[in-house]
Amino acid sequence: MEKRYFGTDGIRGRVGQHPITAEFVLKLGWAAGKVFSRNRKGPVLIGKDTRISGYMFESALEAGLSAAGVDVRLLGPMPTPAVAYLTRTFDACAGIVISASHNPYFDNGIKFFSESGQKLPDDIELAIEAEMDSAMEMVESDKIGKVARIMDAAGRYIEFCKSCYMGSRNLRGFKVVVDCANGATYQTAPSVLRELGAEVIEIGVSPDGLNINDQIGSTSPETLQQTVVNRQADFGVGLDGDGDRVVMVDADGELLDGDELLMIIAIDRHRRQVLNGGVVGTVMTNFGLERALGDAGIPFTRVAVGDRYVLEELNKRHWQVGGESSGHILCLDLTSTGDGTVSALQVVSAMVDSGKTLGELKRQMDKYPQAMINVRCQRARDLMASSDVVQAVAATEDKLAGKGRVLLRPSGTEPVMRVMVEGEDSTLVELLAKDLAEVVEAAAH
Repeated sequence: MEKRYFGTDGIRGRVGQHPITAEFVLKLGWAAGKVFSRNRKGPVLIGKDTRISGYMFESALEAGLSAAGVDVRLLGPMPTPAVAYLTRTFDACAGIVISASHNPYFDNGIKFFSESGQKLPDDIELAIEAEMDSAMEMVESDKIGKVARIMDAAGRYIEFCKSCYMGSRNLRGFKVVVDCANGATYQTAPSVLRELGAEVIEIGVSPDGLNINDQIGSTSPETLQQTVVNRQADFGVGLDGDGDRVVMVDADGELLDGDELLMIIAIDRHRRQVLNGGVVGTVMTNFGLERALGDAGIPFTRVAVGDRYVLEELNKRHWQVGGESSGHILCLDLTSTGDGTVSALQVVSAMVDSGKTLGELKRQMDKYPQAMINVRCQRARDLMASSDVVQAVAATEDKLAGKGRVLLRPSGTEPVMRVMVEGEDSTLVELLAKDLAEVVEAAAH
């Protein structure tokens, strides 16, 4: 069956527009409560990021779950991976995050975690959608779910993150800039690094409900880069609004994306003999990562874009490490979902134990230039079979002469075809991407 509401990362959209309305979320909480309570008893945890609409949706979910007879535990502002972790440690039957991740404040969404701290399987999401078609009926008054707030949630998560640090000594002597995107990590990420001994300079830690991801955080790292250079810091950590993605900045202000961080983590774990297999990337992963891992003797494979697919492949192969260029990195020996703070600590562990700077570790990988152009079209998937497009792709690959890649990928969230060309020569890559995008655009009209 095709899902009506759930996408690859929960339910997301513009606040006030269906389905991101108080009425819908109330019913969603009730439907989810009905489904969760079929299998086992236990509370449902609710966390959120710092969007102004989070309070409204928290109340709606709380009411819906209670009406279904399910107990609720409120976490307040809490990173997405913290909710996944706490769901496991509290033996909850599920966890819910109210967040639209790296999107602007006027968007919001609802993500669910199973009792194991992983995304819900398809059959549970379909069961929740089926319940949405039923009339909402409240349990008897003596069966209404009870609600309580977990007061020490942030402290529990901070201690967990610290336990994931693998370095042989603390971070005393390091000066670190931490950018929390005015989002869910503003209470946790600076404390983690500070309690590990670092001198911490905080930015993006003054949420007002409207400034989450607003020209700050992992999707807008310019302020982080400038601050690292101006304050002569050793490195910087940039998180997104809900804390599951991370980018880093070296002492020279140079940005390291998810591919470069994944490379550092994998090679360091390989050196420690704790990698336990290979690495999973996506079709968008830079070829430089594949090459660097190959040189280190580390297996690598690609899947479709989306952390769901990375996780599926890791589980299938019984591997532990994978991720995306966006900075969504999975270390399944430590966490059940992407965690920006934990991922950053793995990179810092590599710095400490190797005695190298972040810039030196970055140079283990030669990043290939990539050019990405979004071509607006209504039926992007149909273009993949267009003879003109097929011929243009083949011609582009011939010009790269085996030293690059071409990728056409229909967006899963908007009506565009993403045209990507990757190769050794940045000028040629830009030119080839432009020419190919023009062919795709012509075929779309």
